[in-house]
Amino acid sequence: MTAALIDRVRHRLAGADMEMTAAVVAHAVRTEAGGVLADSDVLEALQVLRQEFSGTGPLDPLLADPGTTDVLVTAPDQVWVDGTTGLRKTSVTFPDEDAVRRLAQRLAVVAGRRLDDASPCVDGWLPGSGVRLHAVLPPVADRTCLSLRILRPATHDLEALQNLGTFDTEIAETLRTIVRARMAFLVVGGTGSGKTSLLSALLGCVPPHERIVCVEDAGELNPDHPQFVRLTVRPANVEGAGEVTTRQLVREALRMRPDRIVVGEVRGAEVRELLTSLNTGHEGGAGTMHANSPAEVPARLEALGALGGLEPRALQSQVMAAVRVVLHMRRDRNTRYLNEIGVFEKGDALEVRPVWTREHGWRTEELPW
Repeated sequence: MTAALIDRVRHRLAGADMEMTAAVVAHAVRTEAGGVLADSDVLEALQVLRQEFSGTGPLDPLLADPGTTDVLVTAPDQVWVDGTTGLRKTSVTFPDEDAVRRLAQRLAVVAGRRLDDASPCVDGWLPGSGVRLHAVLPPVADRTCLSLRILRPATHDLEALQNLGTFDTEIAETLRTIVRARMAFLVVGGTGSGKTSLLSALLGCVPPHERIVCVEDAGELNPDHPQFVRLTVRPANVEGAGEVTTRQLVREALRMRPDRIVVGEVRGAEVRELLTSLNTGHEGGAGTMHANSPAEVPARLEALGALGGLEPRALQSQVMAAVRVVLHMRRDRNTRYLNEIGVFEKGDALEVRPVWTREHGWRTEELPW
């Protein structure tokens, strides 16, 4: 009887044009149950449906864990989390494939996106939560796949990162010197390696009289700085209108009297505007970028520059004039640390020369600071 009740309530709420709050779900359960079911059955149905129609359903407790960075659903009985303890399978399950699909479609609507047979992939942000949503429906995937990434504000300062073992006292002072000398830098590394945490800590070292204007996909950077201004990218709505891109916001940032311009993550054509700004008096800018090693950074920059219409030779000249230092973060299992410091050099092609590595220490006596 409880399963039948849940199905009736599900169909009632599926056609309701209203926010699925707990009160709305409870009213639907009471309406459909009438006086036929026992109180225990009504409470059971209410618990199941509240999970399905509010929040992120049975995934809520996983997302609430401060140590969680990713929640991954690959099948009704395959729910995984990644975080401080590494990737592990949880005991959370869904009743069936349809339950996973319904949750993915509801979250897509919350994110202002569409997810159905005609549009089987979705990528968006859940408003007010700092959670990035990605979902894929069959037949693109064997089963509905749901990925939720929690972007927690980076609040560690340089001293806190040092205490966590990210680098030692000597390197901490080197990093402060880079910031004080207004050298533009890139923080590179893989996903979850701690790039944003390091960038936020370094921005906290910027003198308080300097104004920082930052462009981000989502509000991750949270430096301890009195003049930190954030501009956030806005995706298009379901009609495809209203988009505000990173590239547009970098241009807007130039008009906001910045002392330093920061791009939370350089991932597209905005690299052209960023390099232009760093070469027109806005020294000391910074950003993060995905790259497995500093040696891969030049090729990555060339690929992004091509998206912005920059020829390789022009990009090389812009980078050499604008960006000085590359900081490489690395993650080994549950440990995140600064692995390498490099500087840009131009020979036959643009390259990054390592000046310090965690394994071998300083590799040169001639430093650019």
